[in-house]
Amino acid sequence: MRLLRSTDLALRVLMRLAVAGETTPTTREVAAAMQVPYTHAAKVVAELQHLGLLEARRGRGGGLALTGKGRTASVGGIVRTFEGDGDVVDCEGSTPCPLNSACRLRGALRRAQEAFYASLDPLTMADIVAEPTGPLLLGLTGPGSGAHAL
Repeated sequence: MRLLRSTDLALRVLMRLAVAGETTPTTREVAAAMQVPYTHAAKVVAELQHLGLLEARRGRGGGLALTGKGRTASVGGIVRTFEGDGDVVDCEGSTPCPLNSACRLRGALRRAQEAFYASLDPLTMADIVAEPTGPLLLGLTGPGSGAHAL
């Protein structure tokens, strides 16, 4: 299964904030550290804020911070939210599959998708930023700094 770019970025932003401690990086700083366009990061941050997983404060002393809900949210739930409810394949699209009425593949793919999500359901941000990931996340900086990016 392949995640949407927005899903991947949402998880990486939350992971970065999970190890931020008292610091509150800006969306620009997070985008630079992740080596993604600011506009993409801003859209993802807005959605994460709407979901109550992070706080975004403007102005002097502003920045991004993970909320309590963001710390304890299920990784599987976050992935489901960003990926949507669609099937792995679109059997009903503009050109419906001729096997649709007797296909066994669609059900198998749906079960595989649910197994994928179920394997992520028990995980929280704390679980996925445990060592050695957390210290590496703290060392991320923008391009050209010599540090690694996610």
